[in-house]
Amino acid sequence: MNNVNATPVSAPQTDSPPKAGATAPPHPLREFWGYFSQNRGAVIGLAIIIAMVLAALFADVIAPHSPIEQFRQSTLVPPVWQAGGSSQFLLGTDPVGRDMLSRLIHGVRLSLLIGLVSISLSLTTGVLLGLLAGYFRGLVEVAIMRLMDIMLALPSLLLAIAVVAILGPGLMNAMYAIAVVMLPHYARQTRAAVIGEMSRDYVSASRIAGAGTLRIMFNCVLPNCLAPLIVQATLGFSSAILDAAALGFLGMGAQPPTPEWGSMLASAMEFIQSAWWVVAFPGLAILISVLAFNLMGDGLRDALDPKLKR
Repeated sequence: MNNVNATPVSAPQTDSPPKAGATAPPHPLREFWGYFSQNRGAVIGLAIIIAMVLAALFADVIAPHSPIEQFRQSTLVPPVWQAGGSSQFLLGTDPVGRDMLSRLIHGVRLSLLIGLVSISLSLTTGVLLGLLAGYFRGLVEVAIMRLMDIMLALPSLLLAIAVVAILGPGLMNAMYAIAVVMLPHYARQTRAAVIGEMSRDYVSASRIAGAGTLRIMFNCVLPNCLAPLIVQATLGFSSAILDAAALGFLGMGAQPPTPEWGSMLASAMEFIQSAWWVVAFPGLAILISVLAFNLMGDGLRDALDPKLKR
């Protein structure tokens, strides 16, 4: 019987070429911009917001005059295109001779500052409260959410006025009041998102792997809840601008001569028939800024929500 020692022959290792038509997955930012740019309104809103940010950063350079400088000899001068207008004041002057264009430009800085501070305070506190309520449940959840329900039961403007009445009128106190008003929305949304994420398999796997409570809360659960919070925070900017304008109009926000759009409206109401520009331009600035943030928020929602991606 012949024994044949057959040696195994290894198959040649060759790098298989990539399949025809196969492409690398797009970068997340490129994919996000692809969905975001499909909404033309969102792109327009983003362009307006970028222009607002640039105007706020370079307000001292762009503004032709100081926002508090008074030209006593030029009170209630109409815009340059109207009879009696002056090229020195392109959008006219207010009842005490201050340049409207300069005050509007500096008002952009205040509006963005109010939105940024109030949203940061309310978002940070609301996320922490919602995360605690959604993770621990039980008595902690009941205590936090009942407090949020009580705050939501009050009209937002009335609650803001009550907070400012306690703290005193002023720009910073108005920011605190707006942050308190928007706090329940972020807490409720975070709690709902956390409850949905806690039933996922990756949370159970993290617990089995020995991850602690803080690691699960902040490293595992919270990053997966950020998409709706980003959208809500963007839309919250428009609410913050509106609430700040309302408080300023009532005399409980920024105090004169601070160039805040709401206080500009309040000081010019008696001239609404004789000098339309002192009311129209601040109101138009509020309208455009709120519309821009709402449009961009809609675009962010379409781009970040997988259910809405087409």
